[in-house]
Amino acid sequence: MSDSKPRIHVIGTGGTIAGIGPNRLDYTQYAELGKKLSIEQSLERIPEANDIANIECEDLISVGSPAIGPTEWLNLGRRINTLLNTADIDGVVVTHGTATLEETAYFLHLTVKSRKPVVITGAMRPPTAFGTDADLNLMDAIRVAATPDAINNGVLTVLNNEIHSARDVYKANTLRVETFRANEMGFLGYADSDGEVLFYRAPTRKHTFSTDFDVEDLTELPRVDIVYAYAGSDSLLVEAVRKNRSDGMVLTGFGSGTLPPTMLETGAEAAQEGIPVVLASRSTAGRTVITPRITKLGFLVADNLHPQKARILLMLGLTITKDHDILQQMFMTY
Repeated sequence: MSDSKPRIHVIGTGGTIAGIGPNRLDYTQYAELGKKLSIEQSLERIPEANDIANIECEDLISVGSPAIGPTEWLNLGRRINTLLNTADIDGVVVTHGTATLEETAYFLHLTVKSRKPVVITGAMRPPTAFGTDADLNLMDAIRVAATPDAINNGVLTVLNNEIHSARDVYKANTLRVETFRANEMGFLGYADSDGEVLFYRAPTRKHTFSTDFDVEDLTELPRVDIVYAYAGSDSLLVEAVRKNRSDGMVLTGFGSGTLPPTMLETGAEAAQEGIPVVLASRSTAGRTVITPRITKLGFLVADNLHPQKARILLMLGLTITKDHDILQQMFMTY
């Protein structure tokens, strides 16, 4: 009799979900100790997962997610694409620190070339602490990756029983287990308490197999910096990015992307010099919009992407073109 269970490959990258604290009451110092479980050890804590899927695993890296950036994204993306191009791999789960989880997820959402499920999970409490969410989140991630309903939904995050699209999700709280949110967009579904995995909506923007981005042969990504506006901010930091000749920049403005006058002026000068400049918002919800003045000044707008995700999309866009109109269309597409 053949084994009909899906085959899920789990990749460990470190983070709180693998953290080892000094005692069961520690929720903050474990990261400073640097000790971590291997992904094999993490999976040994949830043997019930073997009833759901045939599981294999590897540790790609083992770091806190503040140490993860474009180099690690490229390596992880290539590894996932290799795995998913294998006929007998049905899905991939990645364990990851929550600090930059949303950024890694969105990068993969734009660059993984497969319809198969890719699920990223993490934890807010280390596995050595009372009330850890590490085991449940990993179990739920495997459950989601193993369900056929996850196919064609792009990269998903699964924490606190909630399934989110990588495009919309962000970390909203520094310590609480219900930290990942999507505001007005809402989550896609549940990995629920009765064992059911339920989807109630699907992403509408293009992702994974339908994007134009091919990073397979890249060793680095274009440099894009983010400058954050605050009351009284001036042109100093924008000018620094401009003089550094970054490949692009994201200006994080108030409300729908408005900026203090000198910051706006210097950003426009950079745009007119050929540096792509995206206007995003420091608000957690809502769009930055195109107006006649924005068009005249040469800015791009981020739509409703948060600044850190606008940066990722611009980085990837710049691997294809510097054309203003094409880049702007990407922000309306992805």
